[in-house]
Amino acid sequence: MNTMTLDIGGTAIKSGIFKNGVLSDVTETPTEANQGGAHVVERAIEIIEDYRARHDFGQIGISTAGQVNPATGSIIYANSNIPGYTGTRLKDTMEKTFGLKTFVENDVNAAAIGESAFGAGRDLDDFVCLTYGTGIGGAIFTKGRIYSGSSYSAGEFGAIVTHPNDRNPEKDMFSGCYERYASAAALVKNAMLINPSLSNGRLIFEHLEDETVRRLIDDWIMEIIYGLTSVIHILNPSCVILGGGIMQQPYIFERL
Repeated sequence: MNTMTLDIGGTAIKSGIFKNGVLSDVTETPTEANQGGAHVVERAIEIIEDYRARHDFGQIGISTAGQVNPATGSIIYANSNIPGYTGTRLKDTMEKTFGLKTFVENDVNAAAIGESAFGAGRDLDDFVCLTYGTGIGGAIFTKGRIYSGSSYSAGEFGAIVTHPNDRNPEKDMFSGCYERYASAAALVKNAMLINPSLSNGRLIFEHLEDETVRRLIDDWIMEIIYGLTSVIHILNPSCVILGGGIMQQPYIFERL
């Protein structure tokens, strides 16, 4: 059976058709997350309708940013990266719209499941997975399955407090937290203070030979290490898998 698949992130919605372990017709669409959760859902529906004109598929699988209850397919909590997304009943909406069984999971949990089946987590019963993008997501894979915690929110590594002196939860719930310093968005924010044209990770690493930019990147990599140190000491995983487009840069792994 063909499966329509979507990955809803703060920056882009990635989509494709999955069959027999292979993805095809993969596309990427801007999320336009700043327009709110309802808009993001409409974007997802439009993408699926476009695929339905070209493909037959019998079910829908969605990985998404935010804390997810996979039993109900609803968004338990989403931060300001997608305003108004908290409470969205994604599974119900898609099943009502398309009449197809729909499965919804947190994006990094889905990534960890994928790594276990096809990637760096094969043959491993215990590992952690972190992704670095607009925020920082995490997943704990233990005894051959995802550990969800008591309310489906285990692995929120982006909320580890790494800078307690900057903590001001009344102003920003994630102030002082890992993702405010070690996410790809944090790197871009700081790089644009140096040079406004450095508006994404690719452009930043194209200026790696610039001493000021390289020093900024090195400081950012240290922020990544601060959080990873806590994760490794607490969970003692057999493997740490790092994802997100920014992690394709060889320099990051060399420094880590």
